[in-house]
Amino acid sequence: MPRTSSPVRLGTHAPWLPDVLPADPDDALTAVRGWPADLRPGAGSTLRLWSLLATLGAHDLGVARAVEPHLDALAIREQAGLPAGGERTWGVFAAEGPGVRLDAVPHGDAWRLTGTKPWCSLANRLDAALVTAHLPDGERALFAVDLTDPGVAPVDQPWASRGLTEIPSTPVAFDDVPAAPVGGPGWYLARPGFWWGGIGVAACWYGGATGLARTLWQRATITDDRLVAMHLGAVDASLQDARRALEEAARVVDGDLDAGVSGSVVARRVRASVARACEDVLARVGHALGPAPLALDAEHAKRVADLQVYVRQHHAERDEASLGAALAGRDVAPW
Repeated sequence: MPRTSSPVRLGTHAPWLPDVLPADPDDALTAVRGWPADLRPGAGSTLRLWSLLATLGAHDLGVARAVEPHLDALAIREQAGLPAGGERTWGVFAAEGPGVRLDAVPHGDAWRLTGTKPWCSLANRLDAALVTAHLPDGERALFAVDLTDPGVAPVDQPWASRGLTEIPSTPVAFDDVPAAPVGGPGWYLARPGFWWGGIGVAACWYGGATGLARTLWQRATITDDRLVAMHLGAVDASLQDARRALEEAARVVDGDLDAGVSGSVVARRVRASVARACEDVLARVGHALGPAPLALDAEHAKRVADLQVYVRQHHAERDEASLGAALAGRDVAPW
């Protein structure tokens, strides 16, 4: 599919983009193998990465949802001092869920995984994944696994979502699957890159909201309806707030700005700002455009449904409570 929309810029430089944006998640998983090796957070490249993710999100959130964890996995491997492994397609499976558990069992000098991991997106189409598992001593650690191993079996569970229909996130059962450690116990959550990856997800959300905002802008250019103009102005203000949050966070990641707070606080603030902007954009675009595009415009209806599902990776009031608790534990006021 030819590029159908302009890049989403964060900062003053246009992002790196492929000549043709991927048409769908499968196309994206083929394309990413040939993308530049430096699409990573840090070392001055953060805005480049997040601008790419935002542009993909504005183009198609399903594509962004496929690409983001692959690039995150390559960054994680580099942070652990391992070869990036970009010739394979990767996922990152780190969620926990009630009633299921994945255990890492020592096997001589190696490890093997047994149990079930929930929320494993695209597990049946990826080559490999970074997976968190419980250790015998109660800690958790990260492991690299080959998803083509015969002991890996995606669970047949319905994916009822009307958004991100191309990205089923179902459980995967592991039966004595060889696994290679990536970092030590607790390393996955303790490293700063954990929080930078979380902001990369927010960059995808921002791109999805930008795609919807462009549809509203197109309507505003052909009507003198003052309510449409009012919603467009409010959407612009929300997106500018989100953009500034992402740009400031990129400067923190690249070491150009001392935020004076932990990476977890920076990430929670940015994700909250972007999620709030997305919800505002969803509501205002819906109010301004009414039901017709939801019923008659397949591309618009997909953007709405995809963003509604994707932004729920932000846990709303629970994440805000976590941010507030972190700030309340400081010795000085945070502002």
